Amino acid sequence: MNTNSTTPLRLIAIFAVVLLLSSTTMFAPAVAQTNSSTGDKWEVPMTAFGHPDLQGNWTNVTLTPFQRPTNQQRVLTPEQVIAIESGQADVVSDRAQPTDPDRAPPTGGNDPICIDGATTCYNEAWREPGETVAIVNGEPRSSLVTIPSDGLIPAYTLEGVQRIDDFNTYRSNFGEYDHPELRPLAERCIVSFNSSAGPPMLPNGWYNNNYTIVQNTEYVMIIAEMVHDVRIIRLGEPTPLREDIRPWFGVSWGHWEGNTLVVETTNMNLDHWFNEAPLSNDRKVIERFTRVDEETINYQFTIDDPTIYTSIWGGEVPFKALHDRLYEYACHEGNYAFPNILSGARYQENAEKNQATR
Repeated sequence: MNTNSTTPLRLIAIFAVVLLLSSTTMFAPAVAQTNSSTGDKWEVPMTAFGHPDLQGNWTNVTLTPFQRPTNQQRVLTPEQVIAIESGQADVVSDRAQPTDPDRAPPTGGNDPICIDGATTCYNEAWREPGETVAIVNGEPRSSLVTIPSDGLIPAYTLEGVQRIDDFNTYRSNFGEYDHPELRPLAERCIVSFNSSAGPPMLPNGWYNNNYTIVQNTEYVMIIAEMVHDVRIIRLGEPTPLREDIRPWFGVSWGHWEGNTLVVETTNMNLDHWFNEAPLSNDRKVIERFTRVDEETINYQFTIDDPTIYTSIWGGEVPFKALHDRLYEYACHEGNYAFPNILSGARYQENAEKNQATR
């Protein structure tokens, strides 16, 4: 089980550096008028150096799924919204009930997260998947993916299929628990599961879908609560890096188009698969951050990787103001499960060898 603790000195240092750089210009924000997400006139808060102010704590938690379910349109009906949100409320109520200490042990299974699926896994004291669907431009959305129009990730190219097959063939040479590098990146506390820090930055469906944004004249820093991953986005004309330099979150450069921060990310780490799919050397992710009202940033993303996908695709996610603090997700510090997984596998291997020699 990973453990949360309050933000340690190293994270405070990260914030301090960025805040120090911008401290002389953050205290007299200007404003610019725009239409809010509700259609009313709203003044976009501006930093003293003239950029739209995105700073603060935000969350992208939502009940809206990543891809569109079958037989749903782009915009949910009021009845569908009620069914989704009340259904989640019922789940929370049911799973928040005290656990019967005299219940039978779980039957077991092959669920990748829990031994017996959601029935014996995290109860609702540990989960926070959201309470509402995503609202974008006043529309309750059925999926976060909006490009293409069917709300589904486009098909893989032949090359993309071949790369997945090649990877699976290679991995078949090893046992699932043979050595640490075979385990998922999130299990090893290298990056979060799913794509919390991105790019693209997406809700994970479980918990801690929270972010802090800090700005100055030259940088925008985004810290994700999950695994305290930090993205540092440089502002200005991009300076290309060598092809072999590939950070976990790629290399991000941003610029302002009116009230929108546009971020282009390249040089992404090829081991950082997204949505169970590989990526090519040429992948480019474009993100757009637009403050649309006091409580909302509209986050848009597109993924351009013609080696892997048959077309460009993307989506929209509302980031809502989080009127609370973030806590460090102390993954490495609390990762007792990882050595236990490997030692348990060695125990099973030895037991099988002993059984075979009898």
